[in-house]
Amino acid sequence: MGGSARWEAEADLVVLGSGVAGLTAALRAQALGLRVLVVTKAGVADGNTRWAQGGVAVVLDGEHEDGDSVDRHVTDTLAAGAGLCDDDAVCAILAGGPAAVARLRALGARFDSRDGSLARTREGGHSSFRVIHAGGDATGAEVERALVAESGGRQVAVLERHIAVDALRTPLGAVAGVTVLDPDGVPGILRAPAVLLATGGLGQLYQATSNPEIATGDGLALALRAGAPVSDVEFVQFHPTVLYTPGARGRCPLVTEAVRGEGAVLLDAAGEPVMRGVHPLGDLAPRDVVSAAITRRMAQAPAGVDDHVFLDATMIANFANRFPTVQAACRAIGVDPAHDPIPVTPAAHFACGGVVAGTEGRTGVTGLYAAGEVARTGLHGANRLASNSLLEGLVVGELAAESVAADLAGGQLADPQHGIVPTGELVHIADRDSLQRVMSRYAAIGRDAEGLSVAGSVLDLATVESPLWTQSAVEDAALTLIAGAVLSAAARRTESRGCHVRSDFPQRDDLNWQRSQLLRLSPSGQAVLADSLDRMCAA
Repeated sequence: MGGSARWEAEADLVVLGSGVAGLTAALRAQALGLRVLVVTKAGVADGNTRWAQGGVAVVLDGEHEDGDSVDRHVTDTLAAGAGLCDDDAVCAILAGGPAAVARLRALGARFDSRDGSLARTREGGHSSFRVIHAGGDATGAEVERALVAESGGRQVAVLERHIAVDALRTPLGAVAGVTVLDPDGVPGILRAPAVLLATGGLGQLYQATSNPEIATGDGLALALRAGAPVSDVEFVQFHPTVLYTPGARGRCPLVTEAVRGEGAVLLDAAGEPVMRGVHPLGDLAPRDVVSAAITRRMAQAPAGVDDHVFLDATMIANFANRFPTVQAACRAIGVDPAHDPIPVTPAAHFACGGVVAGTEGRTGVTGLYAAGEVARTGLHGANRLASNSLLEGLVVGELAAESVAADLAGGQLADPQHGIVPTGELVHIADRDSLQRVMSRYAAIGRDAEGLSVAGSVLDLATVESPLWTQSAVEDAALTLIAGAVLSAAARRTESRGCHVRSDFPQRDDLNWQRSQLLRLSPSGQAVLADSLDRMCAA
């Protein structure tokens, strides 16, 4: 961080991020008597949670489809994760779902009902109708509304439009706070024995994404610089259906998977079904399968169209009432889903990997915790099952707060006054436009060794060294670091599995690759595979 800190504050727990995981943790930590400070680099309600459309996947006691169960939900999650889920993590998080949803409803969250009970829909990869939703297709907005309202009512301290830069660490390596920049770029220090990363994803690595502009992987970068390992970063899930607009960049409107759950069908420009013969679940196959199928079909350029396909939802009665968010986005580009097929294309949606953390939020670094999309708990494996993400944020956010309270009470955490302020060393920063172009071209769906190598070379040429003295510098440095991590992990994984599709290694290889890859920060400030770093240190 450039310049010396001009102000300081203290707390028991600093929460970075104000989405479902961050606010859930903050509320629970406050209830346990901790002094909590939430830091968010936009407004408190502007995170990724508000854009989640589909719903919360959960099997509720007494309110589930006949024959459905938590065990079936576990089975579906493991199948979607393509052999890389942590079975214990999946069981623990999904089993905690009903209680987490009950707590959320007690805070005032209102979910859609039908015939006196909660309405449920089905999404890709699910064997039952178990996805509860709000506002038709505005579930994330309702979850965020309830959490923001409760946080305001309880007067949870929030620093808006502040960005975390780096962790303070003690001589023994424990995290003891963070440095931040305020809206004017003025540096400050937040001292705390515990820091919870709840910073969301990294969709801005790519030209088109369903994520907001603030999803730049800051939490992952901060964790790496603090000494924490990350894992499964090569598994970036592309949502099969975002609204296609020619030349669109940045956040694109999502067309929720629930539209296909209600009967919509993917067609190419020649009117042929995209998913026919591809998977037993057809249009409701797991997202990685559908995204890859769309990409293959677009490469064939049916009827001369090579950059989108169509979602025919004309058979859905009262579309505008069931999916008002999608309806509004479609009408904005002159499409009426009741009569017109919706133009759609895959776009970066969710990071299945992240900071290695247990289901209780603890990472490999004392004082550093992680929950939500930034964390790799083992729930998602190689491909996230639809609508498991809001559930993970609710469950792990709660458990992470309890872990902090227990660790603090047990004397496990460091004295914040022993935290050393980073010296503001120069970091690698690539031009964002060049980075997004090369990642979209070579590291999206359908990767190969040559393209990944080209991407790495382009990034190297587009990189300069800079201090972290502005929000854009912090964000671009994070994108640069995480892009390198994705490229390294994707190049090493010589198979296709889940979200990671290699055109030169199209088969899944369980003999050699049914395992995750760890990455850490090298002495030169780049994310490298852990075994590579071990060799470097031994040399």
